[in-house]
Amino acid sequence: MEQFVTPPTIDRQVERRLAEAAVRYTKGRRVVVGALAQADGPRSAAELHAEIGNAIPLSSLYRSLAVLEEAGVIAPHFSSPGLTRYELAEWLSGHHHHLVCIECGQVQDLAASESIEERLQAIVADVAREASFAEVNHALEIEGRCARCA
Repeated sequence: MEQFVTPPTIDRQVERRLAEAAVRYTKGRRVVVGALAQADGPRSAAELHAEIGNAIPLSSLYRSLAVLEEAGVIAPHFSSPGLTRYELAEWLSGHHHHLVCIECGQVQDLAASESIEERLQAIVADVAREASFAEVNHALEIEGRCARCA
């Protein structure tokens, strides 16, 4: 089993958020948060279980994912039909976007440069304004083929 160590700042933030929700920060939940903190993109329950190994049983992994999602610690991504992947919530991991492979389903984090993010934000604001929509946030997923599938 690989060791998944959560950065101390994230660990404290998660512990505080779960305490506010009257939820314990169990060893299993710490392992899940640590694995997602080290991941380079969202992970499905099966992918997490393969990475975590026997650190926690699969049934406990699913319960941990549900509790962490309910508390707003992790966010689900539905990039592939019938498959939910999870990553740390934006308030923990920072704002970013995703590259989604249409062949293998791999999802990779993409942090846009400040200038690209500013242009993207301007486009989002224009689209929202034209639709009389009060935008709060945006998320971008670029679909294509990863290097392995291209």
